[in-house]
Amino acid sequence: MDKLLRELHYEDLKQKTRRHFLKECSFGLGALGLGSLLGSCGSTGTAATATDPMAVRMPQFAPKAKRVIYIHMAGAPSQLELFDFKPELAKYHGKDCPSEFLEGKKFAFIQGVPKMLGPQGSFKQHGQSGAWISDYLPYLQTMSDEVSFLKAMHTDQFNHAPAQLLMHTGSARLGRPSLGAWSVYGLGSENQNLPGFIVLASGGKQPDAGKSVWGSGFLPTVYQGVQCRTGGDPVLYVSDPNGMNRNIRKQTIEAINEINRQTYEEVQDPEILTRISQYEMAFRMQMSVPEVMDVSKEPAYMLDMYGVKAGEGSFAMNCLLARKLVENGVRFVQLFDWGWDTHGTGPDGALEIGLRDKCRESDQAVAALLQDLKMRGLLDETLVVWGGEFGRTPMQENRNGQTLPFMGRDHHLEAFTMWMAGGGVKKGYSHGETDDLGYYGVKDKTHVHDLQATIQHLLGFDHEKFTYPFQGRNFRLTDTAGKVITPILA
Repeated sequence: MDKLLRELHYEDLKQKTRRHFLKECSFGLGALGLGSLLGSCGSTGTAATATDPMAVRMPQFAPKAKRVIYIHMAGAPSQLELFDFKPELAKYHGKDCPSEFLEGKKFAFIQGVPKMLGPQGSFKQHGQSGAWISDYLPYLQTMSDEVSFLKAMHTDQFNHAPAQLLMHTGSARLGRPSLGAWSVYGLGSENQNLPGFIVLASGGKQPDAGKSVWGSGFLPTVYQGVQCRTGGDPVLYVSDPNGMNRNIRKQTIEAINEINRQTYEEVQDPEILTRISQYEMAFRMQMSVPEVMDVSKEPAYMLDMYGVKAGEGSFAMNCLLARKLVENGVRFVQLFDWGWDTHGTGPDGALEIGLRDKCRESDQAVAALLQDLKMRGLLDETLVVWGGEFGRTPMQENRNGQTLPFMGRDHHLEAFTMWMAGGGVKKGYSHGETDDLGYYGVKDKTHVHDLQATIQHLLGFDHEKFTYPFQGRNFRLTDTAGKVITPILA
């Protein structure tokens, strides 16, 4: 009899779940104004807390960093023009590439035997640390003693989309949570009126991997990144539509969430809690987001320091907004800037033209961000990460065996440079070395998973124990690999 009752109850629950699924999804279409903030009805996972999935939570151990600003230069900037000084490579300029660099190797475009390409930048050592930084980045030169370089990074992917996915989600395949989503899942948000994870994109295009690089994957959708804009409404549909005032919107959301609460009591689907939280967050964001994203009250000297022009969306504006966001309690800010893919097929993708232009657009703002955070006492608890998805080859790219008209380099997974600052990393430190021509890492190599493990460590998490149950096993950001880069820790 007990077995029969359980089966009848299960069948009744399934029918209710189907009805509620259809009702909630159709209701969501009617509330399209909040569509950019809502997750799908079919997501899986468990809410971090039963009442507030964004509540502040303690990490596994005392963190060095409370928040992260991750600056991703989509397309992969050339380390050989910016940070990895190789005078020996200049001696090989124009000569045929050594065979050991080609045998058994795969490249995105290079075919046949390409020519070696010497550094296009002029390098000098800077600061007390003696960091090698080229004339492409004159502003960052002044902040070199705040930065720790990872000069022998390597990855498994040499195409943009899978390499970006690997960098930000730990997997080259779609469906995994992003680093930002993991961070907010583990730590919650310090400001209940703002999303814990905000994304700002520049350069005219989205990353090649699309919005999956700031998605929540199998985590509850409340933890996905919320993309903000620097023109018009900061978030799509955040303003009330014509004919609806704030009181009506509040009453509408309260009615929706009352239905959602009743539904949750019946079916115990944790994703319903996510929807409740996001409806409430969306309402609060109508006031908080426009205020935080408004730079009109920033003093003129601050706009000048970043190189911001009032009323214009730009990478520089996004750097200034990143400071404002972390200052207001946002846990993870992701900046994406598109256009760093320097193949040499045209002037925009040429090392001597396009790369210099991208550096002019970004260098002042990045240095200003570090300086600004330091002045406000925020840098010690804010981890700033800068880099692309892979590196560039020490040989000049060719296509179909023909040398291209402009100086450019192909995708390279064996060696590239990233840097970190603030939030528990050493100041003025350089970790890792590549060979004389910049092809292989030869000392203290670090993988993408090592970088991820280190970021999570600085936030107070053991990357091997910080997991989420999904499809019968515990998943983690670093999958089955990764080691904390302990020499870079302060």
